Amino acid sequence: MQAVHDIAPEVSVYHACFALDVSRATFYRNQRNTVECAEPKTTHPPPPRTLSKAERNNVIDKLNSPKFVDKSPAEVYATLLDEGEYFCSTRTMYRILTENKQVKERRNQLRHPEYTKPELIATAPNQVWSWDITKLKGKQTWTYHYLYVIIDIFSRYAVGWMVAEKENAFYATQLIEETARRQAIQPNQLKIHSDRGSPMKAQLMGQLLASLGITRSFSRPYVSDDNPYSEALFKTLKYYPVFPKRFGGHEDAKDFCRTFFRWYNNEHKHSGIGSMTPASVHHGRADEIWNKRKNILTIAFEKYPERFVKGKPLPPKLPREVWINKPITQFEKEDKNQNNNTQENMDEIKTEFEITETKTEIENKKRKEKDTPESNDFCIKIMEPQRKENQKNKTKITP
Repeated sequence: MQAVHDIAPEVSVYHACFALDVSRATFYRNQRNTVECAEPKTTHPPPPRTLSKAERNNVIDKLNSPKFVDKSPAEVYATLLDEGEYFCSTRTMYRILTENKQVKERRNQLRHPEYTKPELIATAPNQVWSWDITKLKGKQTWTYHYLYVIIDIFSRYAVGWMVAEKENAFYATQLIEETARRQAIQPNQLKIHSDRGSPMKAQLMGQLLASLGITRSFSRPYVSDDNPYSEALFKTLKYYPVFPKRFGGHEDAKDFCRTFFRWYNNEHKHSGIGSMTPASVHHGRADEIWNKRKNILTIAFEKYPERFVKGKPLPPKLPREVWINKPITQFEKEDKNQNNNTQENMDEIKTEFEITETKTEIENKKRKEKDTPESNDFCIKIMEPQRKENQKNKTKITP
């Protein structure tokens, strides 16, 4: 901005802002703010009805006296009036107490803590798991079966699932303990992420994870984006073509889930992992499959090069790292701020254009009003005598 100020006197403000890619509106606003900040603030004398310093000290001493120390200003005000004394209004008492930092909330109110955003990264299978519970509608209204699912966020592989009739920590601990045993999880190898449901935060769950050497992580309250992989899996489940509206019973729900998770792990081509199946990524076969796809595309390119206008094709990339809430770098923050500033400048230009367009419309309207029938009638009245004179002369010439 300082560069624009320096070269604006030599070239115009327009050319200086254009050369340095600065909005003129931003330049003028900055210039106006600089001038306003440079102007000294005027000090006004206190109003004549303001209490003097001695009077204010007298009020605070009275409020802090043993007689009134535990009474509200309204009670103090009424009591003093009954005793024939007047110091100030109730509102002024509150102002004086506020100045002396003696006003606060007396009730023991709940203050919500600030929850930090969970930031987890996985570069291989069995580093970070995400788990959650969803309801499956039962045969009758208000009856449900509870589906517990654990998913590996790197491979999207459902490492464990269970259908139960209740939602509690006992079933969840059984599932996690058995899944960790099957996947041969070692102490301090795994982090497990979940929302803040009662089974997830239960003491029994904490004791189990501590004994297994598993670190647990929680989503922020009411933030579903902190557990995206489990939520995406449940959406895939409930949009499965043969997903029923209701299940006939516990065994019916288990049979359906067996079919679904067999398809999901071994047949479903997941777009988030390069159109691979979760099982191929989880068990280390992804690179082999990717190279095979690459060779097939290379053969097709050599055979039909004219069909690939963007050059040699490659299969979708495999993810090398997977995040829950990837942190924003300083460069990304600056880029985001720059985009916001650009959007603000565009809005300002759009507003200026709309104002200019409105002025043009007003001018066109005024121009049209000049050509109204009233104006034409006035012209006709002015020209009427000349027209009659011409008509009379034509009559004389005619034989």
